Amino acid sequence: MLRYFAFCLFLCALFSCRESGVVADAVFYNGNIYTLDSLQPQAEAVAVKNGKILKAGATEEILKYASESTKKIDLKGKFMMPGFIEGHGHFSGLGKSLMQLNFLKSKSWEEIVAQVEKAAAAAKPGEWIEGRGWHQEKWDSTPVVNVQGYPHHHALSDRSPYNPIVLRHASGHSLFANAAAMQLAGISAETPDPKGGKIIRDGKGNAIGVFEERAMDLILGAYESYLKTLTKEQLTERWLKGVELAQQECLKKGITSFQDAGVSPGSDFFSSSEEIQMFKKLAETGKLQIRLWAMLRENSGTLESILENFPIINAGDGYFTCRAIKSEIDGALGSYGAWLLEPYNDKPGFSGQNTTDLEEIKKIAALAIKHKMQLCVHAIGDRGNREVLNLFEEVFKKYEVQNDHRWRIEHAQHLNPDDIKRMKSLNVIASMQGIHCTSDAPFVVKRLGEKRAREGAYNWRALLDAGCLIANGTDAPVEDVDPIPNLYASVTRRRTDSGLEFFPDQSMNRREAIQSYTLSNAFAAFEEKQKGSISPGKWADFVVLSQNIFDCSAEELLKTKVLMTIVGGNVKFEK
Repeated sequence: MLRYFAFCLFLCALFSCRESGVVADAVFYNGNIYTLDSLQPQAEAVAVKNGKILKAGATEEILKYASESTKKIDLKGKFMMPGFIEGHGHFSGLGKSLMQLNFLKSKSWEEIVAQVEKAAAAAKPGEWIEGRGWHQEKWDSTPVVNVQGYPHHHALSDRSPYNPIVLRHASGHSLFANAAAMQLAGISAETPDPKGGKIIRDGKGNAIGVFEERAMDLILGAYESYLKTLTKEQLTERWLKGVELAQQECLKKGITSFQDAGVSPGSDFFSSSEEIQMFKKLAETGKLQIRLWAMLRENSGTLESILENFPIINAGDGYFTCRAIKSEIDGALGSYGAWLLEPYNDKPGFSGQNTTDLEEIKKIAALAIKHKMQLCVHAIGDRGNREVLNLFEEVFKKYEVQNDHRWRIEHAQHLNPDDIKRMKSLNVIASMQGIHCTSDAPFVVKRLGEKRAREGAYNWRALLDAGCLIANGTDAPVEDVDPIPNLYASVTRRRTDSGLEFFPDQSMNRREAIQSYTLSNAFAAFEEKQKGSISPGKWADFVVLSQNIFDCSAEELLKTKVLMTIVGGNVKFEK
């Protein structure tokens, strides 16, 4: 009887379809669909035509758009929602991290040394060994010989005497180098700290191997010299491999769009402007499988010479856009780089680093306005955030900028409470990363003290209550690009290992967290008419999950699996 009923239903749908003349390329039916469309929050099925959503509704209604040629996918009652949009990550950096040593889960310095020793044994003499993800505040024990918790380079240098080593901090705002790398960079006790950076030294003034903020350029300059010995073809091949790995990693985790926060200077194969053009070419030749929205990251002088070719919008039929510029004002909290209004609680007399001169950021802001580009500024410390808000306010008044500029502060991790209302009054978007809250929780109070941490760190609730928009993401490869742990952190502010909760009164609710990962991210990129909800006319970008992430418990949320990822109506990943 069930088979007979289904056959009759299909015949009726087919007849109706032929009457209307509209035939879908694909139909996803028999699902539990959360659309994020206020006009139709729930649906059972979606019809897709030419990569875009034709209509969402009841299964019987949507099957009317199916014919013999239509691909019909039975969701079998599973939960579907708009595809996740990574709101702040580093796309080629993610790909590169999948090709090198990964220390995100390392619990001790000894583990890291062991991984490097193994890599050195397999490397050719002179070949650089790269890694990323270490964080001294997240180890189970502090090295016996250390400076501010950082170990000395000797263990690495002894195990890799012939291979330079560069290991980036999880935050990307410091790195560790061995003796071979420091020798190539010409580092000695007399090497001065560059402006906006610091070489960590022992009691005799010798570098221990850790380079913070702008001091990283000393080591990365030597690494760049090594890269210049490789051919353009070799570099391109490595870059393309990383892009493919990053795409597959995103698709298997339900990510259909990725907002790329710019190439880190000196840390990748190509400059930001070169990479933008390479991404554009990939999009135009149909080689991008997820949608990229990228920030251009260059100094004001370079920007002035290239911005006539920007913005780039919807290249490759909606697969690549570059309409934003990235700058930064300070560093990371974990490496004492965040610029604070008051000194660090655990480093008296030191208030962090201003990494980019304010006048330089003003020049970039003026260019952004002239060329109708968004400006996205990295700011983590409360002073860094205040200085950016001051700068934005000054620029908006000078150039009479309208409220719908959608300029962003990337991270906005630590805000003075007085500046939260200013975020709203200036209509500045808080581009934050939920997972940073729980990842950093073990050391935030140590850095800021209990009062400052409670009142200003990762204050999502205060921002949302003030009417601010929060765009969510992971900052991959700083953290795992997986949206599920990030959503869990956003709604619980609880670590999964120790159960430590970081001021849970500042949590998002389930609806807010999911919107921050979909429609809010689309809005933060001027793309809310193209993506972020399951609405007619938008790209057919969906994710199918193993359970309803609205109704399940917080602990069950963590167990959610991605069953299917759909981009432009095509299934790109299926578990």
